[in-house]
Amino acid sequence: MKRILPHPLLALVLLIAWLLLVGSISPGAVLLGCLLAIGGALALASLAPPRLRLRRLALLPGLLRDVLVEVVRSNNAVARIILQPAAKTVRHSGFVRIPLDMRAPYGLAALACILTATPGTVWVDYDAADGTMLLHVLDLSDEAEWVRIVKERWERRLMEIFE
Repeated sequence: MKRILPHPLLALVLLIAWLLLVGSISPGAVLLGCLLAIGGALALASLAPPRLRLRRLALLPGLLRDVLVEVVRSNNAVARIILQPAAKTVRHSGFVRIPLDMRAPYGLAALACILTATPGTVWVDYDAADGTMLLHVLDLSDEAEWVRIVKERWERRLMEIFE
């Protein structure tokens, strides 16, 4: 079955989603949904995503807790920056290039999601050739501090999970 339809569960989900979207189970809707589902499953097979390997799954709840805490803390910090623009401290936004040791694609994707979901920071670019990422920070006061935060707080833990 895997040779004919490489991702049968994905095809089934796509078919169900299509039928829910069109709101009909007429033969034409089912036939078109089957064609779209098979096409989607074959398209995903041609992309050949790398196999996911989680090494230390027990670290995941603590990481998710810390991400949630950081998102709430950053929301408060960004709200203060926006709501008190006439504060005495001058704030500068800027870009920080951070060298990464992690090469696992799913770990890099998780790091990008964490940094982008955290208010005040955005993952801008990743250079696979030299393993560096470009991060935009809303309130950049110390580049070395941001390198330390990303490497110690997020990258190290994600490497333990994904590599």
